Formats: sequence, C-alpha cells, structure tokens
Amino acid sequence: MSSPIAAAPAAATAAPNDPNFMMSLERGLSVIRAFSRQHQRLTIADVARITGLSRAAARRCLHTLQLLGYVGSDGRLYALRPKVLSLGYAFISSMPLATTVQPFLERVSERLGESASLGVLEEDEIVYVARAATKRIMSVSLNIGSRLPAHCTSMGRVLLAHLPAGELDGYLARVPLAPLTEKTITRRDELERALDQVRQRGYALVDQELEMGLRSISVPVHDTRGGVVGAMNVSTQAGRVARRDMENGFLPVLQEAARDVRAALVA
Repeated sequence: MSSPIAAAPAAATAAPNDPNFMMSLERGLSVIRAFSRQHQRLTIADVARITGLSRAAARRCLHTLQLLGYVGSDGRLYALRPKVLSLGYAFISSMPLATTVQPFLERVSERLGESASLGVLEEDEIVYVARAATKRIMSVSLNIGSRLPAHCTSMGRVLLAHLPAGELDGYLARVPLAPLTEKTITRRDELERALDQVRQRGYALVDQELEMGLRSISVPVHDTRGGVVGAMNVSTQAGRVARRDMENGFLPVLQEAARDVRAALVA
C-alpha cells in the first residue's frame, strides 16, 4: 500500500510560488497523516522520518496538535486522539454524494448479503466515503476513510478508466503497480487493456488482485451531468461467489442502485 503522505512533497514544492500557502498547516496535516493502522504509536523520530520533516519541526507540530487535543502522548510515544475524527466527519456530513448514497448501499447489501461501498479517487488511491458492511468475516478490514491502491481494486479501475487521458497518463507514469498478490496486474500495457475493457463493459471485476480470496465488482456513479463522481462496489469471498454469479447476479443490482443514486442527486 502506498504511503499515507505521498502527496506532501507536491504541496511543499508549490509553496514558494504561492504567497498564500501556509507551510505550517501543510506540515501539521502531514503529521496527522503519518499515523495509520501500521503506525498507530510514533516517536518524534518516527514522525520526522515518515513525513520528511526535521525532528525539531516534527516536535513542534506534535506539541501543537497535543495542545489542541488531536494527539496524545505518554512522554515518548504519540498517538491520535478521538478528536481527529471530527475532521473526517465534517467532510462526510458535508458531502452530498456520501449522504445520498448511503441508503442505496444498505439496500444493495441487504439484497445481496454482501458488503457494499462507495469510493472516490484521492491522491492515486481510492478512499472509502460510504459503506454498508455485513457481519461476514473478511480478511480485509475496511471502514469509511480506508485507502487502497487504485490499480488493483474494482472501484479504482472504474475511476481510473474515466479519468481524462492526460490525468491517466500521469497516474501510470508516477505510480508503481505493486504486486499485492500473484494475480495483480503490474504491467502498464496490461492495466491499460483492463481499463479499456472497463470503459467498454461499464463495470470492473477484480479477482484476487488486492488479496487472495477477495473478489469485487464495481460500477461508476454519475452526477446529473453524466460525469463520474465515484464508484460503487460489492466485495465477497472468491470461494463463496463465482465470477459468473457476480456478473449475472450482483452487477444488475449495482447498476440499478447507481441509476437510483443519479436520480436522487437530481432530486
């Protein structure tokens, strides 16, 4: 999985040319993003290494975030505090698409007995912005805010396939196609062919490329003007549901839900 702060250097590069850019804010946000499931508790040195900041800058950012209640510390190790959730919830609650799609995801999940999600493309990864999960045990734990590589996920394929040509070329040039399983597409020409198929078929089915045993299918979600604003998917265990069953049974339900979401956005 790609770095949780991969975009930080780009922002810092733009700063000297923008007199309104706040470098201190960019640094503070990069420190928050340094924490993840793999990095739940970090030292100052850890934060400096992950973000590329000096130890002094990392210490000042952590000190400020601690005073504001976003970070806690035992004197050596730092960890995010629940107040950070308010930043994400502010986005979700103010995002019409996420709030509109939630009841449709729940309906899809109830009809199919599988988890359904909505994702958007953010900094070369997909970000889950709405989800209706079942109680089935899945090896991949996903929640709102989870990030996954775009190249080997069904929602990522849908979103990449609908990027403008220039943006897609930029993605393919800068993003390494990491082999997460033996089935992951890692060659640019193969991924381009897969994206062509997504455009032609109107959906993406990814079979165990993110994780062995995990299969998912996605469709685009359109806004009122026909633009693709997100992707809706259903994921399942490969041993339980065959590819043909996903295309014949899951796909029509997803397509119906996507049409209903578009109609609800118009209303």
